[in-house]
Amino acid sequence: MADNPTPELDLPEADAPAGKPKRKGFKRRIFLAGSALVVGGGIFGVWWTDRSTKSRGNALIGGEGKQAFNSLMTIAEDDTVTLFSPHIDFGQGSNTALGQMLADELDAAWDKVTIEQAPADMAFANASLVKGFLPEMAGPTVAGLLPDAVIGIMARSMPLMITGGSSAIRFTGEVAMRRTGAAVRAALIAEAADRLGVPASELTTADSVVTHAKSGNSLRYGELAAGAAERSLSSDPVLKTREQWTLIGQPVPRRDIPAKVDGSAVYGIDFTLPDMRVATVAAASVRGGKLESVDEAPAMAVKGVEKVVKLDDAVIVVATGYWPANKGLAALSPKFTDGGHAAVSTPAIYAAQAKLMAGGKADNEAGDGDVDAVFGAAGAKVVEAEYRVPFLHHAMMEPFALTGHFKDGTLTLWGGLQDPLSTRVRAAKAAGLDVENVVFNPMIMGGGFGRRFPDVVEIIDQVALLAKQVPYPVKLVWSREEEVTHGTYRPQSSSKLKASLKDGKITAMRMDYAQSGNAEGEVPFIYDLPAVSRRHFAYQSNQIDGPWRSVNATQIGFYTESFMDELAAAAGEDPYQFRRKHLPEGSRYMAVLDEVAKRSGWGSPVPEGVGRGIAIVESFGTIVAEVVEATLKEDGSPKVLKAWAVVDCGTTVNPLNAEAQIAGGLIMGLSSAMGEAVTLDKGAVVESNYTDYPILKLADAPPAVDVHFIESGAKTGGIGEPGVPPSSPALANALMAATGKRIRNLPVLAQAKA
Repeated sequence: MADNPTPELDLPEADAPAGKPKRKGFKRRIFLAGSALVVGGGIFGVWWTDRSTKSRGNALIGGEGKQAFNSLMTIAEDDTVTLFSPHIDFGQGSNTALGQMLADELDAAWDKVTIEQAPADMAFANASLVKGFLPEMAGPTVAGLLPDAVIGIMARSMPLMITGGSSAIRFTGEVAMRRTGAAVRAALIAEAADRLGVPASELTTADSVVTHAKSGNSLRYGELAAGAAERSLSSDPVLKTREQWTLIGQPVPRRDIPAKVDGSAVYGIDFTLPDMRVATVAAASVRGGKLESVDEAPAMAVKGVEKVVKLDDAVIVVATGYWPANKGLAALSPKFTDGGHAAVSTPAIYAAQAKLMAGGKADNEAGDGDVDAVFGAAGAKVVEAEYRVPFLHHAMMEPFALTGHFKDGTLTLWGGLQDPLSTRVRAAKAAGLDVENVVFNPMIMGGGFGRRFPDVVEIIDQVALLAKQVPYPVKLVWSREEEVTHGTYRPQSSSKLKASLKDGKITAMRMDYAQSGNAEGEVPFIYDLPAVSRRHFAYQSNQIDGPWRSVNATQIGFYTESFMDELAAAAGEDPYQFRRKHLPEGSRYMAVLDEVAKRSGWGSPVPEGVGRGIAIVESFGTIVAEVVEATLKEDGSPKVLKAWAVVDCGTTVNPLNAEAQIAGGLIMGLSSAMGEAVTLDKGAVVESNYTDYPILKLADAPPAVDVHFIESGAKTGGIGEPGVPPSSPALANALMAATGKRIRNLPVLAQAKA
């Protein structure tokens, strides 16, 4: 198939300001792009294209002495199994878990399994994500009717190779890794049966060996691989049962950690090439502004500076190293326009969102029952509250760094981004090249949290343009200040909640919220109420909003779970017991909530000045309940003393890594709730570094986080993001219990100073 995807389709959100790209919705593109291709090309053409693409993928990863299967794995003559993961490593540890899932079904010896990054080629577009998201978009019936060949061409048409949405384990692992492992194992058994002249039913596999117990004969996987590769792989192989697992569910040490500890791991910011130049950039301080003028002379006078490059909305200084480039940039005094956004400020956005909700014309509504009729019923006690949360920055440990080299008509890139295929597409567009003339080499990343998706990463455009003007490889590095002031933030959001109570139970609830992203279909409402409504009011500022770890579940979780505590207080009931009354009896939600209450000692006495808060949120197919114990320090700032998390993600593939992800998510949520906020004044971001965008310090983090998993056996959910949403409402609820002051606006430190 030609490496030329169909254009992305915009979600029906508020129009973006001039010069600002609209947010893209890849899940919607899954159905639309694929449908068009099937109708236009016919099923036979699609099948042939899919088959030829798989052959291309196998050729790229296979070679002398090793056989490739499903463009996903190889088996070498020495029995080494190499998994080529379509997911990028930015500290989440999912590649090790994917290796466990593949190796378990394959019955491969774990010490002979290696994990590598899949090439950024259309042959490695991740069809597993289409299979995972398609039922949500088109329904399970439609999704089940589409053959794998159609699914594959849909993935390539977008193109789709993302790392995000907590999709690695629940989609790639379950759909691709386990099935491929099982299918290849079956092919190895069939090959061994023919060679040994015995029925396949008499053969067993373990530690990369096929054994015939009756005769005592055995064959290694490396001996069988070539023959097995000639066989057709089943698209629906028999998978192991939970009782048969040997690697899934085991706390296997992560494969990526040693290189990160000994310093041999290479990040985008570390990457070097011979004769490479280094550049840094300053963009218009106001998003949407343009470069009016700049005098290049002061920068060119700095030793080591070789070139000043002017872009439409930025200026770049190229030098022999980062520090001369940075010094040269600091010597410049570029003049930018404000793009007509000088009146944009944090208070102005909140005011506009309040006005929008007061108008009552939502762009989307979900729920059941007539909430207005219930609110007006006799004997109903109505409770109302308003909440607000700020823009949040991703605060990646590694700022952006991307290397580009344009030579002989080809643009080659090196760096860490969350979708290698879309990176190629965006770079090709910016450079005016065909996608086939762009090569991207994915690298590990020092954090991402949604910031490194190509559709919201301007550094790709900057490097694509820069590389064509510099006759050397050039690495563009964003300073911390540039990275903070030109982020793609979690949306600033406002919410109005209203509920009615009768006989100690909620009879109706409505949540109105105004922001750029719509949470419907993403954040389930878990409580069983007679009437419920959630209305979204689309609002867009001059900022480029983007996904932040757990996306909209942080805002919706904070609103819902804080308000549940307010309703419990209005009903005169304990917050835990009140939630319990509104959850389906015998449900997974109730089991998770009960367990976190038990483990945290809910209801037991706490010292004076200490409060205990609880919250439960479902996101990415995983249910997480958290309890936080907190107090106030002498300066009035919060201090978390203890924290508990109970998780039902269906199956925990690697408990060691899953615990780290949940604990890390909980702490990230606490950090954002305590002190993080991006604010705007005269259209520009005020914060510029960790000095005024405070990340939670180790001394203020809970000494330990107790994490417990419930192995329910339900459909596998995500693990990297669901730990974040419950922590901010749990903290706010704990502080209410400790101080009697309800936190409705974040961050908490801003309320303490008010």
